[in-house]
Amino acid sequence: AVEAVTMDLNAQYQHFIHRIFPNAKIIIDRFHIIQLAGRALDQARLSILRELSDHRCRHYKMLKSQWRLFHRNESQLNSQRKQFKRGLNEYLTDQEVVDTITDQFPSFKRVYTSYQTILHAIQEGDTTTLKELINHYQPIQSEMDTVISTFRKNWQGIENACCYQYSNGPLEGIIRKIKQLKRGCFGFKNLAHLFI
Repeated sequence: AVEAVTMDLNAQYQHFIHRIFPNAKIIIDRFHIIQLAGRALDQARLSILRELSDHRCRHYKMLKSQWRLFHRNESQLNSQRKQFKRGLNEYLTDQEVVDTITDQFPSFKRVYTSYQTILHAIQEGDTTTLKELINHYQPIQSEMDTVISTFRKNWQGIENACCYQYSNGPLEGIIRKIKQLKRGCFGFKNLAHLFI
């Protein structure tokens, strides 16, 4: 009777879900899709940071201190108002920071463009754009190659993520709060105290 199961990209889960719920559609949680692509973007950024020997150069500072801008949806980047950027000690728009890095490092630009396409497609439920990216993607020797390969293997679940509104978001949020509580209290001798 179970019609849908929302889960992460763990292949082992999918095998036993099919056995227990043969009629269920597997939906890969949108959070995990974006998280996987975000990790690939971070790996590309960190590999550039490791290559730059001058830690005082402008590009190094941009990649190090303004990393959140690269994860933000392109449509939400401020391209009009200049703001003081800490770590850089300059007045720049968000778009100027992103453009400076993507113009300087073409390999990072390809990873960044792929990330933005995935982000937009998942947020808008646009399976056509996502499938186009997966089918026409050219490997660039980065973590994004693995992400696209994973998406190919799990295409049906990812397509379902765009079509259905089911999400593990609330559950993931509760789990995160429990983990933070346990970390903050350095563990519990008595399990009842944790529940309280």
